[in-house]
Amino acid sequence: MGFRLVNVEGRAALVLGEYYYDLEEASRGALSSDPMDAVTSPLELSNISAELKGKQPTGRLEEVELGAPVPRPRNCYAIGLNYRNHAVEANMDIPEVPMVFTKHTNSITGPTADIEMRSDYIDYEAELVAVIGRGGKDIAVENAWDHVAGLCVGQDISDRTVQLTSKPPQFNLGKSFDTFGPLGPVLVSPEELDDPGSLHIKCEVNGEVRQSDNTNDLIFGIPEIIAYLSEIVTLSPGDLIFTGTPGGVAVVSGNFLRDGDVITTSIEGLGVLTNRCVRVSDHSRAKIIPDVYSAMLNAAKAAEK
Repeated sequence: MGFRLVNVEGRAALVLGEYYYDLEEASRGALSSDPMDAVTSPLELSNISAELKGKQPTGRLEEVELGAPVPRPRNCYAIGLNYRNHAVEANMDIPEVPMVFTKHTNSITGPTADIEMRSDYIDYEAELVAVIGRGGKDIAVENAWDHVAGLCVGQDISDRTVQLTSKPPQFNLGKSFDTFGPLGPVLVSPEELDDPGSLHIKCEVNGEVRQSDNTNDLIFGIPEIIAYLSEIVTLSPGDLIFTGTPGGVAVVSGNFLRDGDVITTSIEGLGVLTNRCVRVSDHSRAKIIPDVYSAMLNAAKAAEK
């Protein structure tokens, strides 16, 4: 028995069917209402979830707006070029070790929050996100799942102008604008899934499918990523790991997000993010350098041959 955890107006709650149960109430005060505290206690969450049936729910999920299930992570790691088809479309070599960058934690937002855009070159990237429940250092591959509190859906929104116009390109800031990390809607423990290593992932923009793949196509799976990261840094409870995005991104097709677009991101067994794009202003690098974008398109065309 596992658990499904949500954030209802800043309070942790467990999910059973179409209902949610306030965690502090369901645990009789043994666990706090803070979602960040909740992810540190996956065993307790599973035990409480097993006893929910027959209890009075706090409310119905359809009647509340959910926040990010992990709203204030200490660290947010991300893996680039981690699907083979994405590496091919980007005309890049298959990496021999995980290509790690960071999204600053200010980017994390809720599963239905607006995405605030500040240029004409904003990209979508559907991602499976792993949340660390038990921290550690030098974690072995075979023990890595024991350190995962749960999985959820994520979007690694990217401003390609900031990412690509510096020389050499740098990832962090272009992916760390406020609102560029939609997360949720539910944090699902691995025990709740038939096969947490094989989940269908899809991204639609205004109903048009842009990305569709399975997480079993990851070059480096969650255990390998955790083992690699923990050789370098001590992982902490609540840390996020964005595991990479499949092929079909806009930087290759030129089909960037526009004001009013709606991104729908879904992963089998984990739920759906629905985020509206809102153009709020221009930033100082909002006009992409033409030769940089031409080089990207030429590389993409070469990869297709």
